[in-house]
Amino acid sequence: MESNPLSGPAKPKHNFRRAAILFSGGPAPAANAVISTCAVSFLRNDIQVLGIKYGYSRLEKFGPDYSLQEGRDYINVTHQVLKRSRNSQGILIGTARNNPGRDIAAPEHLDDPQRSAPMKRVYEALCSLGVDALISIGGDDTLKTANKFKLYQDRLPEGSHRIPVVHLPKTIDNDYMGIDFTFGYFTAVDVLASEIRNLIHDAEASASYYLAETMGRSAGWLAYGAAIAGEASLVISVEDITGPYLMAEKYVDPASGETRTRDVMNIEKVVDRVVRTMVAREAEGKEYGVIVLAEGLAELLPGDMLKGIPRDDHGHISIAAVNLGRQFSSLVAKAYKDKTGKKRKITGVQLGYESRCAPPNAFDVMLGSQLGVGAYRALVEHGLNGVMVSISGQLNLHYAPFENLIDPKTLVTVVRFIDTKSDFHRLARFLETYVNE
Repeated sequence: MESNPLSGPAKPKHNFRRAAILFSGGPAPAANAVISTCAVSFLRNDIQVLGIKYGYSRLEKFGPDYSLQEGRDYINVTHQVLKRSRNSQGILIGTARNNPGRDIAAPEHLDDPQRSAPMKRVYEALCSLGVDALISIGGDDTLKTANKFKLYQDRLPEGSHRIPVVHLPKTIDNDYMGIDFTFGYFTAVDVLASEIRNLIHDAEASASYYLAETMGRSAGWLAYGAAIAGEASLVISVEDITGPYLMAEKYVDPASGETRTRDVMNIEKVVDRVVRTMVAREAEGKEYGVIVLAEGLAELLPGDMLKGIPRDDHGHISIAAVNLGRQFSSLVAKAYKDKTGKKRKITGVQLGYESRCAPPNAFDVMLGSQLGVGAYRALVEHGLNGVMVSISGQLNLHYAPFENLIDPKTLVTVVRFIDTKSDFHRLARFLETYVNE
């Protein structure tokens, strides 16, 4: 008997009564498409949905002196709450960067009551709400936390309540292993590319340059996408800092006190590469342009340029405090004058925050919607636990086990960098001002 293509999906049998959705880390366009489609999938199958507010920040507080309250710490997600929310901006349940797994750097740390205490509070908080399943939405750090939450429960005594967890990949940086593109990436590229094009007109009007620092902490996907779509003159990311653009630096390990060596950016060589692009453009009759720098380059700066820069719960430096574009603008201006004998106005700008809650484009809404539905299907239809929902091709769903995405010894995720031999990387080199190395 043929199935009816206009029929809704059948309701599978299940034992779930209440699911919780949690969003952690930086915002991303189409966040609400993910949340709303995920929630409605459960609601239509008679499963109550709780939206945990502000990531793990409230769950971590749980204890004798702090019980979770509806409205303050979580919301009861209903069909009325979700009305026309799929294309809305922002995050229905808010977000935060709290990391309850910050002291767990190896599997054996999960057996240490002190190190695992924050994870225990998260587990007990969810149990207090009667949660039967957790949907985690966030970046690679949030994926690490989801994996640690599963591993924590794997060590619980037999017969303990267990909460299966499914993770949905989120980052405008698009640097996730296990998925081709993450929701919000293309909307963010649209926004940043539009700003780069505006800067190009400004630069042409005043015969000047902008050094545009874009988001992209670990990899250059966002910087490259924005540079290609925005018609930038040059884009440089962490993947490009190899060979002559690297140099060795000695430093004192604060943990051991020993002197070690690490690779850092060769600032002089990178600045010279930017200047050579400017000179090449002048030979073409262009005395203006926009150079795109991925913010992740800040992690490769020499130690003396990072003094006093704070780090967050995940060990990342505060890139906004570095202001890469501004630092490089003065260096490039001086190198350009030394090379040509002429002055050129060069302005550093930071781009990125304005893209994180931009109105999502159609593709990101479709991608996010399928991820949200995928969380329901993973848990209810397939009975999975400890998987990340992935999508390929024409929004085909896949489910990647955490152990395939995370180092089992260090519990750290693997960053997906741009392959510098790939056609995507070569596209930027084809389109920007030619400078032969």
